[in-house]
Amino acid sequence: MTTVTRLGVVGCGLMGSGIAEVAARRAIDVRVAEATPEALEAGRRRIIASLDRGVQRGKLSEQQREQALAHLSFTHDLSDLADREFVIEAVAENRDIKTDVLTAVDKALEDPTAILATNTSSIPIVDLAVNTERPGRFIGMHFFNPVPVQQLVEVIPALTSSPETVECTRELVGQLGKKAIQAPDRSGFVVNALLVPYLLSAVRMVESSAARPDDIDRGMELGCAHPMGPLRLLDLIGLDTAQAVAESMYAEFKEPLYAPPALLRRMVAAGHLGRKSGRGFYSYDD
Repeated sequence: MTTVTRLGVVGCGLMGSGIAEVAARRAIDVRVAEATPEALEAGRRRIIASLDRGVQRGKLSEQQREQALAHLSFTHDLSDLADREFVIEAVAENRDIKTDVLTAVDKALEDPTAILATNTSSIPIVDLAVNTERPGRFIGMHFFNPVPVQQLVEVIPALTSSPETVECTRELVGQLGKKAIQAPDRSGFVVNALLVPYLLSAVRMVESSAARPDDIDRGMELGCAHPMGPLRLLDLIGLDTAQAVAESMYAEFKEPLYAPPALLRRMVAAGHLGRKSGRGFYSYDD
């Protein structure tokens, strides 16, 4: 397999909808699966809204929008993914949830050579691969939010991943118009291993009243030319996702710099998750 023509995406939240949109815009036949009809409809509306914004901003023509939608289909039955050549799982960053979904997708795929990928930002790939019947055709793909904008995909082979699986995955990344780096199968991979301690340090500065969120963010934006400060970035990522990534990294390495600060845990418990909930370190009207 050199070119993927039939792609499956499981999960249509922020990440799954972005992956599906990018693939459909590249004329790949994409089938999106969600757990319930309600979640599926919400995901479908999310993709349409993103395509509409692309038209409004002059990034897409009306014809390109219609062509992308024509390459999308939706289901809440995993058996409808049976004919897919490549499936990307993009459900919640939770090991148990991912394991259950990946096991079910693995059983649904008819082609034993089909590749199954997990979009995770922290969970070791081999831990998920060994729960399937295709560990050699299993790999990690870490996309970045927002998927239509961010160019990077971390390709993470497990110890079990075959060279052919790695090659096919890198080819798919190029097919999607993205750039790949190969990352080690360790919690956090490359980007989050560097990024997460920095983000948690910013939370600790707020927690200790050493500096205000806006001053921290402006300092990094103006002083280090970062496009977005660490606390605004946390709000964009989602504080619950950031906590899950930090917990996964702490569980593997037991390094204090990876431990989620108490403030982060309390904000997640309160439902202050960032942009998606309307409130995090900042408040959002929309």
